[in-house]
Amino acid sequence: MADRPATPGESARAQPTVALPVIGPRPAGPQRRRPGRTLTARAVLVTCAVALVSVLVTALVAVPLAVRGQERRDQEALAAQARLAADVLRVRAPRQRDAAGERLIRQLQEQDIGVYVIRAGAVDHAGLPRQVVNRVAAGNTVSGRRLVSGERALVEGRPLAGGDGVVLTRPATPGLWGRVVRGLWLPLLAGLAAGLAAGMLLARRLARPIRVAATAAARLSAGDRAVRVPVEPPDEVAELALALNGLAAALAMSEDRQREFLLSVSHELRTPLTAIRGYAEALADGVIGADDTPRTGRTMLAEAEHLDRLVRDLLALARLEAADFPLEPVPVDLARLAADAEHTWADRCAAVGVTFRMEIPDGVVPAYTDPGRIRQVVDGLLENALRVVPPGAPVVLAARPAGADPAAGGILEVRDGGPGFTDDDLAVAFDRGALHARYRGVRKVGSGLGLALAAGLVRRLGGEIAAGHAAEGGAAFTVRLPADPYLTRTSR
Repeated sequence: MADRPATPGESARAQPTVALPVIGPRPAGPQRRRPGRTLTARAVLVTCAVALVSVLVTALVAVPLAVRGQERRDQEALAAQARLAADVLRVRAPRQRDAAGERLIRQLQEQDIGVYVIRAGAVDHAGLPRQVVNRVAAGNTVSGRRLVSGERALVEGRPLAGGDGVVLTRPATPGLWGRVVRGLWLPLLAGLAAGLAAGMLLARRLARPIRVAATAAARLSAGDRAVRVPVEPPDEVAELALALNGLAAALAMSEDRQREFLLSVSHELRTPLTAIRGYAEALADGVIGADDTPRTGRTMLAEAEHLDRLVRDLLALARLEAADFPLEPVPVDLARLAADAEHTWADRCAAVGVTFRMEIPDGVVPAYTDPGRIRQVVDGLLENALRVVPPGAPVVLAARPAGADPAAGGILEVRDGGPGFTDDDLAVAFDRGALHARYRGVRKVGSGLGLALAAGLVRRLGGEIAAGHAAEGGAAFTVRLPADPYLTRTSR
């Protein structure tokens, strides 16, 4: 349904309002943490798993080493006893040898050691492998593991003179693996407990700055822009804190600028609306006579055009970053574009006593851009200049190549003899509403959107725009536009 026109009474009562937008979504309430899904729980589980794997790997490596070490010690002990037995059995006096040998055999048997005596190549009792008997009888030493009476045993054989010898055997230690594991389980369990404790400490250390950052982010989303996160090691946590602090500062600055911008736009909208409303009420009340009606209509039309231009600038700024923003770049002669602008702006400048001057070369100034959008930029820059330039001061529109090579592109420049800008002004010249906020009430200012819109258009077209000081004493705006891609390719 179409909106009905407001009555004079309603117009008088209506006041424009400005609603500040809410930045970000409304923060959600605290979420219930599920066991096993938190960083602390996962870190503990990971460290426990790592500790368990480490313990298992240690066991797999340590237990066989321990078993082999024990067996080697048993073998060395048996070898020492075999050397002692051989020394005893070498006694020359038969009676002494037999008596000492009997005592030694009894002592060894009490230690669960089997003793085999070989005389003239024959062993005194069965059970010893024939290969061992023959090797010892041949004068060779035997050391290692062999099957004795069908069971695996440690064997140490020492030869004696005349084909005699002695062989000691000991059964392989039963349950050695079990004993070694029972001896290692306590250190392994202690390692696992230490890994669990270290995991819990590490998890808390990692999770604490993340929880602090999450709390800060929640406060940011709730609108608290004063929140800051302490910067502390390690480097990754410090980077996260710096990023959140920078985000908070940027949001605060952005909201301040947005608030100032909205207040400025509200003021700019209210000015033409107030004028239109006042004249409309005067017409409705019959205060304005028939002779003044045309002048009143022209004034209302001018204010409506001002309002329309402001709305169009706002819409253009809103659409500028959209992917579907319409641009139609084509090869353009900037000198011709400047000459076309001269026809419009020379008359407007002359009407207010401002000198309009053109500076264009005789040849072509090639560029590759959207002529309609660039003309919009030029018109905006010239309108800003004309607003502040006093009568008798110049406004200059210049076009020139960016370099001797046509592939360098072209330059458009707008200079004026107005009050100009300070160095601080140049740093924020293209920020939306920045200059408007500085100079409102000091000198004539626009809506604060024109320079921001011009900068956005130039950047979307692949060009560059800069603000500086003009030789005429005022401000200078330089727009550099890219060259025609075809000229760039052919010049190479």
